[in-house]
Amino acid sequence: MTRTVHVPLGARAYDVRIGADLIARAGAEIAPLLHRPRAAIITDETVAGLHLGTLQTALRAEGIASKALILPPGEATKSWPHLTRSVEWLLDQRVERRDIVIALGGGVIGDLVGFGAAILRRGVRFVQMPTTLLAQVDSSVGGKTGINARQGKNLIGAFHQPSLVLADTSVLDTLSERDFRAGYGEVVKYGLLGDAEFFDWLEANAHRLRDDIEARDHAVAHSVAMKAEIVSRDETEQGERALLNLGHTFGHALEAATGYSQRLLHGEGVSIGCALAFELSARMGLCPQETPSRVGAHLAQMQMPAGLRDVPGELPDDETLIALMGQDKKVVDDRLRFVLARGIGQAFVSDAVKTADLHAVLSQSR
Repeated sequence: MTRTVHVPLGARAYDVRIGADLIARAGAEIAPLLHRPRAAIITDETVAGLHLGTLQTALRAEGIASKALILPPGEATKSWPHLTRSVEWLLDQRVERRDIVIALGGGVIGDLVGFGAAILRRGVRFVQMPTTLLAQVDSSVGGKTGINARQGKNLIGAFHQPSLVLADTSVLDTLSERDFRAGYGEVVKYGLLGDAEFFDWLEANAHRLRDDIEARDHAVAHSVAMKAEIVSRDETEQGERALLNLGHTFGHALEAATGYSQRLLHGEGVSIGCALAFELSARMGLCPQETPSRVGAHLAQMQMPAGLRDVPGELPDDETLIALMGQDKKVVDDRLRFVLARGIGQAFVSDAVKTADLHAVLSQSR
C-alpha cells in the first residue's frame, strides 16, 4: 500500500509518496510532471550500484530518456566543488526550468541536488527520491537544501521545495545496520519534540522497523506528516519550524568536531543531541530527571549513541564544542538558542541556557 502525505504550500504544494517498490514505478509517478520526456539524475556511487538501473528502466518504460551524474558517497560531497560540478553538468545537459532533476540518494545527495536546482537558471524543478531512512523521514521533505562550509554544517543553502517526493521504503532493506539506526535518530526526534503518543508507539514497536514493512511505513508516514504540518505553518523557519532542530545544535557541533567523517553519522549526532537536550532541560528544572532517563533507556534499547562518550576517538574540549554551536543557524544576536523540553512531546526554543549548565551537561556526557 502506498501512502500519500500532502505538503500544503499553495502554488508550491506537493505530495510525498511512501511505500514499497516506488523506484520501480517512478516513471509513472514522474511522467505527469514532465513537459518533455527527459530527466536528469544525480546520485552517488553506492546508490547507483543498487538502484540507478531500476530507476532508468522505470523511466524508459514510460518513454522518458535520462542521463545520470554519479558523485562520490559521503558527507564531504556536500561541498562547493561537487555543487559546481553538478550545476555545470546540468547546464551541459541543457536542463531547462520546466525540466525535472531527480535527486536519487540519501540526505547528502538530496541537499546538494536541491540546492543545485534552486540556483540553476534561478530555479528548476526537482524530485526527491530518498534512499535512506534519515532522508525519507526528514531531509527530503520541507525544501531545506544546501551544502556545508568549513565553519559549520548547512550554512550555505536555500529554501527550494521539491515537486514530488518518492520514498521507496523497500530500498531501506539495502542499508547497513549502522545507517538504518542512524536514520532512527530523526524518527525518534518527532515523538520527542511534539507527539508523546508516537514516542509511546516507538517504545513498543521501533524494534520492528528493520523487518516489518507495515511498521516501517507507519513510522515514515507519521514522521513525514508531522514535518509537513509544521512546514506548512512555518516554511522558512521563522518560528515553529525551529522545533525540528531538536538535538541538532549539539549534533551539528559534534559533526563539525569529527570532520564530517564516518566517526559520527548525522543521525547519530542527532541521537546524542536529543539525549543532551533532555539532560539540559532536566538540569534547568524544566522537566523531571525521569524524562531524560526514559529517553536514554529507549536510545540504549535501539543501540543508539546518547552521549559524548559514545563518539569514537578524542573530542575537543567543551569551549571548542560550544564555539562550534555558535555557528548554528538558530543563533540570534549572538545568543545560542536550544530546543529544550518540558516533557516528552513538549519541545520549545529557548535562548536562556546558562553556560555553566551547558558545561555541566557536556562534562557529564563525557
